Amino acid sequence: MSHPHPELGPPPALPEGGLRVTPLGGLGEIGRNMTVFEYGGRLLVIDCGVLFPEEEQPGVDLILPDFSSVRDRLDDIDGIVLTHGHEDHIGGVPYLLREKPDIPLIGSKLTLALIEAKLQEHRIRPYTLEVAEGHRERIGPFDCEFVAVNHSIPDALAVAVRTPAGMVVHTGDFKMDQLPLDRRLTDLRTFARLGEEGIDLLLSDSTNAEVPGFTPHERDISQVLRQVFAGAQKRIIVASFASHVHRIQQILDAAHEHGRRVAFVGRSMVRNMGIARDLGYLRVPAGLVVDVKALDDLPDDEVVLVCTGSQGEPMAALSRMANRDHQIRIVPGDTVILASSLIPGNENAVYRVINGLTRWGADVVHKGNAKVHVSGHASAGELLYFYNICRPKNLMPVHGEWRHLRANAELGALTGVPKDHIVIAEDGVVVDLVDGRAKIVGKVQAGYVYVDGLSVGDVTETSLKDRRILGEEGIISVFVVVDSSTGKITAGPHIHSRGSGIDDSDFGSVVPKIDEALAKAAQDGVSEPHQIQQLIRRTVGRWVSDNYRRRPMILPVVVEV
Repeated sequence: MSHPHPELGPPPALPEGGLRVTPLGGLGEIGRNMTVFEYGGRLLVIDCGVLFPEEEQPGVDLILPDFSSVRDRLDDIDGIVLTHGHEDHIGGVPYLLREKPDIPLIGSKLTLALIEAKLQEHRIRPYTLEVAEGHRERIGPFDCEFVAVNHSIPDALAVAVRTPAGMVVHTGDFKMDQLPLDRRLTDLRTFARLGEEGIDLLLSDSTNAEVPGFTPHERDISQVLRQVFAGAQKRIIVASFASHVHRIQQILDAAHEHGRRVAFVGRSMVRNMGIARDLGYLRVPAGLVVDVKALDDLPDDEVVLVCTGSQGEPMAALSRMANRDHQIRIVPGDTVILASSLIPGNENAVYRVINGLTRWGADVVHKGNAKVHVSGHASAGELLYFYNICRPKNLMPVHGEWRHLRANAELGALTGVPKDHIVIAEDGVVVDLVDGRAKIVGKVQAGYVYVDGLSVGDVTETSLKDRRILGEEGIISVFVVVDSSTGKITAGPHIHSRGSGIDDSDFGSVVPKIDEALAKAAQDGVSEPHQIQQLIRRTVGRWVSDNYRRRPMILPVVVEV
């Protein structure tokens, strides 16, 4: 990604009495949210999430923030504040706590329950501090006040961080739904009070800054779902985020109204909805939710399945159903509802799943043809309203791609924030708040850290490039045995191809070229195996390019005798 401040070097020492803000994820992307605050030599982290891989990152399971800038200062971290329980805000916590398990986690009841369940899988027992809106807690030198905000998951919080350098407000993800399903409004009265006190720096959610007007109400979806349920002839399969408690509540209500039973499919869905039910965030009528095995005994028109896979994730239940790789087989007449938005970058994967489901005869209802989802983020009208209430002295758009950050900055300027007080940063850019002004002072390393199976950080951009070549162009292996003293071939070359589209029998015409190149190299005294490998790679690569216009990975193996 291009950097807006390529001349920036490492930041200088933080001036005495200043507050440093370093985003390590979430700027220029949707996901991987993590921001580090520093005052008086102590650190406070807000959120630690993951980013989900795209098609050009084959084999990657998750993408983490880069912890290298704080790795030597883990003892200085006084706590990790979690604004809400979505994966892009809590998914990276287990990987940070692997390095220091006793860093305290601060968050609301549901948020902590979700992260504790996740940490249990990593065999980590965290130190936690449960907070709620209206609470004010001292975390090291950081005086944190928590404010209720409305989002697509219950119990979301914004946080006002007070230090002698000034007050910083981090909104987390929020919107201003005036008719929320849980009746928990974004607390504009508190934000107005904070504005009166003086917000020196506001970090504001940018996701919907390009969308005009106001985000629709969550409750608008209920009527659409009822209509879909009323018209469904056979099974109903709903795909949603495993943490979208409000949406699942609407599904349960519609199922109960139409005499259907509900089963949750997928480990994360079963776990999260169990937690939400146990804590009272999900109201489940007696007998409504059953084990998936019990559905075999019910007629199709009394069945609702709730699963993951709304973003086209290849291993999620819905994708496997579309690929006929799941115990639940889609049949003509089934209705599938994708009750979620499209995260940028996932469009192709989602439409691939929709096409697969449609192929097997399902009626697919999604955001493109029905109002089955509303965003959890404030649109431009709400942001304008919010800025006029808060009246921040400095503004730093967060949580969004570049277009979102710039659109959010423009909204701030329209409400009177001076343009030279609006900081557009990206991951790793260091911002200092000194004497009431927020300024960019340097940058730290904040690249992608890839999780692949059990390995964390071992996959590099180079290895991803190799994977892409293997996936798109295939591999050609060339095996030769050479005399260690003369460099002459004593056996081979044996050439094999996988995935390149070139039959092994076609390589007969390149063998003389390899023999000729190696014979000339031997005359020139070239006998080093690495040099011979490079020579074979160039010879075969040129032949493949000239004859097939392809660029497969070429793997020469040279054995000396």
